[in-house]
Amino acid sequence: MAHILVEVCVDSVESAMNAVRGGAHRLELCGNLGLGGGTTPSLGLLKEVRKAIESFKVPLMVMIRPRTGDFLYSESEMQVMLEDIRIFKENGVVGFVFGVLTGEGRVDVARTQSLINASLPGQGCMEYRVYLLGRCSAHMAANPSESSPCSGQGKSVSGSLEVLASLLGTTQNGSSGPIIMPGSGISPDTIGHVLDILLPLGLSEIHLSAGNWMEGGMSFRREGMGMGVGGKGDWGSWKTNERIVGEVIALSNSRVLEVWALKTRLLME
Repeated sequence: MAHILVEVCVDSVESAMNAVRGGAHRLELCGNLGLGGGTTPSLGLLKEVRKAIESFKVPLMVMIRPRTGDFLYSESEMQVMLEDIRIFKENGVVGFVFGVLTGEGRVDVARTQSLINASLPGQGCMEYRVYLLGRCSAHMAANPSESSPCSGQGKSVSGSLEVLASLLGTTQNGSSGPIIMPGSGISPDTIGHVLDILLPLGLSEIHLSAGNWMEGGMSFRREGMGMGVGGKGDWGSWKTNERIVGEVIALSNSRVLEVWALKTRLLME
């Protein structure tokens, strides 16, 4: 019986451990996840996360994003991205997450293809905010990326189920095309409704951070000073919540079991 693959994005060793202890099937490794949606992680972070989760045998994807902000990159930023992919490949990474838009908000096919080519023979995956901020359309079905986290152009998956249902119908009726991996707003409170709508259409993977800002440990905090993030992020740190990961996976497994049992009964009638 199949299950829903749950990918969790993390940006620290502690968050990676929380995610795998919660049952995550795959990790997306980033830097600065709580600030601007994540950037390329350091090589040191990659190595330490790998050591920490080695016994769990959980695969890693690495985000390639040279800065926060939009996805319209200069030529020098593209060269940084290509060099990061090369360096991470030398260190055994086989999966990458990235995205490039044109000034008009469309997928920059040529530049995206150059990143995919650099990733080979590994996997290239389009970052969901590319579709959130761009003109997500049927063009994505022909995009050469293998996996595409996508919120459906709404602020969250729950608000974009109609679009996601259409994308699943377009891309997963055949054997080729990207895998649609809904992300943004996935939680124990939302996963049931998301699966009710998308599971019958072939949904096989979901993406979440399961994280929030945690209070920092410094007792001395200079009045009027911060780190430029604002709110709890000024003196706190972003952490993945093990409990949330576990609850989402348990609810997903339960819903898949219900669908499988229903299909079995219908076949027997």
